[in-house]
Amino acid sequence: MIAAGIDLGGTKIETQVFDENWACVAQRRLPTPKDYAALVSALAGEVQWAKSHGDIPVGVGAAGLLNPATGLALTANLCANDKPLPADVELAAGAQIVYMNDCRALVLSEANFGAGRGHNVVAGLILGTGVGGAVSTAGALHPSGREISGEFGHMAAPAHLVVQYGLPIVRCGCGQMGCVETLVAGAGMSRIAAVVTGRDMTPIEIAAARHTDPEVGKVWDIWVAVVSDLLNTISRVVDPDLIVIGGGLSQMEGVAGALEAGLKTVQFDSFDAAKVVVAQGGETSGARGAAFNAWQEMTKGTL
Repeated sequence: MIAAGIDLGGTKIETQVFDENWACVAQRRLPTPKDYAALVSALAGEVQWAKSHGDIPVGVGAAGLLNPATGLALTANLCANDKPLPADVELAAGAQIVYMNDCRALVLSEANFGAGRGHNVVAGLILGTGVGGAVSTAGALHPSGREISGEFGHMAAPAHLVVQYGLPIVRCGCGQMGCVETLVAGAGMSRIAAVVTGRDMTPIEIAAARHTDPEVGKVWDIWVAVVSDLLNTISRVVDPDLIVIGGGLSQMEGVAGALEAGLKTVQFDSFDAAKVVVAQGGETSGARGAAFNAWQEMTKGTL
């Protein structure tokens, strides 16, 4: 075994162990605890399980940010806000970890091993319990001095679409008002459904009914329009060759094609839009990126 990675999201924790060819040879998943002490305990257990496969580096890709000056987490979707999560996990596990943002982990994985391999500039966007992303060039992540790059979900929701569709402006888990995450994360899609249909619907229900129920079809179209606007903003900043989407919502049938078509409608006339694809490593591709990052940090190795 060469390394292990833990993908820590607001809904699930998935741990994967990789061999020398970066193929996953062991994995397991559990729900993300909603209590901080239980979260630390669960993560420590995953680190110890990974270490049972050998004395290998373990990386954690987690939703949110880690303040490099204080070591405290800033996260809208984990019960770890203002907590020294990496330090507490290391203490509980009795082992060192390499901690990074989950979106950056996904892009590192896809740029080196997945859908982005062979492309120069790759942008990634996670659409799940939360929303965030990252950018890589030639397989390396864009430098982030304060570790805040890629927080695409915490930019303002597009005013013209909010007004056009009467969408709500609510406080985000990060503390700001009107973040685009509040409309395009899983709960955000459900929020749009409540406005359009008056019904309490999950993203799975929305995706399943969008072709048969006109009201739900409108929910889908609005969600695609808001995400496409976000992709357009990302494109105008970094002009990627490829956009890779991950997270639970990326697993909805036809989502990449819908977003690529949506991006084309808002891109500058006569200019090509970036291709949009689903992460080859699936919704937990970030586990491989976290493992690769840990391996690089621990060994200073290269591909």
